[in-house]
Amino acid sequence: MKVALLISLRMSLTVFLLFLLLIPGVVAQDGWAVNYNSKSVCTLKGSALSMECTYTPPSNHSVQKAFWTKELVTSGSEPPDLSDDPEYRGRVQYLGDEHRDCSLRFKNVTETDQSKYYFIFITNQPGGKYQGAGGVDLSVTDLQVEVPERVIAGDNVTLTCKTTCSLTVRPTFTWYRNGSSLSSSTDQLHLQPVSSDNKDRYHCAVLGQNSPEVTLNVRYGPKNISVSISPSGKIVEGSSVTLTCSSDANPPVQNYTWLKGTSLVAEGETYTMKNISSVDSGEYKCRSSNEHGQKLSEALTLNVLHPPKNVSVSISPSGEIVEGRSVTLTCSSVANPPVQNYTWFKGTSSVGKGETYTMKEISSVDSGQYKCRSSNEHGEKLSEALTLNVLYPPKNISVSINPSGEIVEGRSVTLTCSSDANPPVEYNWIKGTSSVGKGETYTMKNISSVDSGEYKCRSSNEHGEKFSEALTVNVLYPPKSVSVSISPSGEIVEGSSVNLTCSSDGNPPVEYNWFKGTSIVGKGETYTMKNISSVDSGQYKCRSSNEHGEKLSEALNLNVLYPPKNISVSISPSGEIMEGSSLNLTCSSDANPPVQNYTWFKGASLVAEGETYTMKNISSVDSGQYKCRSSNEHGEKVSEALTLNVLYPPKNISVSVSPYGEIMEGRSVTLTCSSDANPPVEYNWIKGTSSVGKGETYTMKNISSVDRGEYNCRSSNKHGEKLSEALTLNVLYPPKSVSVSISPSSETAEGSSVNLTCSSDANPPLQNYTWFKEGGSSPVGSGHSYMAPQSGIYYCEAQNEHGSQKSAAVTVTVKGGTGVLIKVICIVVGVVALWVALLCIVFCVRRNRQGSTATCKTQAS
Repeated sequence: MKVALLISLRMSLTVFLLFLLLIPGVVAQDGWAVNYNSKSVCTLKGSALSMECTYTPPSNHSVQKAFWTKELVTSGSEPPDLSDDPEYRGRVQYLGDEHRDCSLRFKNVTETDQSKYYFIFITNQPGGKYQGAGGVDLSVTDLQVEVPERVIAGDNVTLTCKTTCSLTVRPTFTWYRNGSSLSSSTDQLHLQPVSSDNKDRYHCAVLGQNSPEVTLNVRYGPKNISVSISPSGKIVEGSSVTLTCSSDANPPVQNYTWLKGTSLVAEGETYTMKNISSVDSGEYKCRSSNEHGQKLSEALTLNVLHPPKNVSVSISPSGEIVEGRSVTLTCSSVANPPVQNYTWFKGTSSVGKGETYTMKEISSVDSGQYKCRSSNEHGEKLSEALTLNVLYPPKNISVSINPSGEIVEGRSVTLTCSSDANPPVEYNWIKGTSSVGKGETYTMKNISSVDSGEYKCRSSNEHGEKFSEALTVNVLYPPKSVSVSISPSGEIVEGSSVNLTCSSDGNPPVEYNWFKGTSIVGKGETYTMKNISSVDSGQYKCRSSNEHGEKLSEALNLNVLYPPKNISVSISPSGEIMEGSSLNLTCSSDANPPVQNYTWFKGASLVAEGETYTMKNISSVDSGQYKCRSSNEHGEKVSEALTLNVLYPPKNISVSVSPYGEIMEGRSVTLTCSSDANPPVEYNWIKGTSSVGKGETYTMKNISSVDRGEYNCRSSNKHGEKLSEALTLNVLYPPKSVSVSISPSSETAEGSSVNLTCSSDANPPLQNYTWFKEGGSSPVGSGHSYMAPQSGIYYCEAQNEHGSQKSAAVTVTVKGGTGVLIKVICIVVGVVALWVALLCIVFCVRRNRQGSTATCKTQAS
């Protein structure tokens, strides 16, 4: 592409192309020249560099192509252009210009780029090809940090940043420690002095290229020596223990030596002691060494622990031990750690703790075998038993009886004395103050009540004597002489308190049970009845009992006086009470003494006295509430009310109408029936003989003339029925159904007359009948009947105080009517003449007012 570009641009671009393609030098020959600024170049891997050069073609030559290559020109062939090589594409750039500069720019240099490079240019003349001889050697190097082979703690150390070739461009060095830059800018970093703890990472950088990191290997003698023990914790005799020595050194420690005190006991990193014993206790140290020195660890104290042994007990003072003195027992043993607990045992019971066990004022109970148990955290051991024999006078004297339990008269009893003493004792028996026997036992055969009393046993030895506590011999027997008393004495009135007391003789003491009749009602010597009532009356007995028998007292009769109560009234015969029957009311009550007076009340009125109140031929007026009052000397009480309900059939039946007054057709009317009866009645309404309704009231809405008539109310219950007086219902209404009848017929001969009769339905009856002939404006007649004198159409109008109604019209015909016609004509003419005369008179009167009276007269005549 570059050649094509040069050809197309011809001469105008020749200078520019030469400028771009000029690259390092050649030896001048016949006007040809390539000059390389440097024959060798050293650069860092990954960096960029420029190979600078200039070139000169012969004066009569025009440069057609210029490029860099890695090969020498041979046999006239054209070597490859470096910019076309895939390995260099994008990493090389030709920097030629109009001054025949042929410099080459390299980027991201790699180790494979290390080679010799040549500049070539080709002209337009035959054989016009020239390659700069010698070329440029490119060396590619890494950065490496050089560290002294042997670094000892405390030395001054110099680090050098090195390359395999001498960099063409004088570089500036940057040093880093653990990633942080340092102030040094040369190829050397001076560290003074270095310590054994120097673990830092160092690297250098040039032109953004970093060397690998290095770490100083500082050599030093042992330090931080420590000794550990395994297993950790306490060391118990018989176990195995391993001591391990550890230290920090470079190079690592070569020799470990173990010392106990000042004696060498072992070599090696670990020292194991199997089946360790107390002789192994002591201080151990580890000495570690390498070529740079040695060091001794801190001492490790080995303390071998073991349980107690050689346990023994001693007593002070020695000799006989008499009760009341003080004795000290001392325990001794060997142990590591020292014994932590001493425990004293008497037999199998723990009695004390501590190295010594002191018994002040020792007593017989302290006699026995004593052992000391010595213990620490690793074990325990028991001493041999030490026997303690305490001498003492008698004590803890006791007397027992056989057989045990109750002593019943007639049996045999043995008393036995026992005591605690060292040495053994002698026994004497005493009743009261008298000696009654000797020996450990004292027997009484066929015992009687005279043997009752207190017995003691006296026990004695060489150290003293002691009496037992008194033993009471108690002879038992069943109850007798049982009696009952009452308090207070005298009359017992309801509401008071009474105490019944039972007394009897018995051993052991008795229990008391109280009976009323056969029922148990209480326990104890006294039976108290507070607020006594009539139900407490009766016979009471006391039963006295103990484990040997029982006995019942004589009966005590308790009579409780009280005013009347529980008053009730009964009726006979029971059931419904019908008017006219007879009945008895009987009053009963509970009272002591019996009721003396019975009084009967109806409401608040006294009606009778006596237990029974008889009512004969009873009537409804006897219905009501009755009470009985009963009384005696202690008070009185009134019974609950007894309601007497006398049953009877209906009576006093009446019917009322609402609203009161005239009853007009179209209104509403309610009939109400009332009666006196027990139980309540049922009502039935009857019009004439027909039932029309039920219930206390009978309502007729929008009443009409058909509803008028006589109404009765029938009142009934299960005891009978009764009919009310009839109530006449008079419904008022205007005339209706008005009609006209003709007699003898609607046609008649001239000279005869026709009788018209008007009839209608109305309430009250019609007051007026008026007759009309069609064609006329005035009535032609009145009254119930009308004689029609001539042919025509007639009708009547019926009227009462509530309204009127017209009948339908009827036609009347009179045959042969010439004379009649003449009469009619004459009448018509006469009527017309009359009207004319009246008009004239009116006219004259008006003219007279105007002064024309004469004229008026003339005209009139």
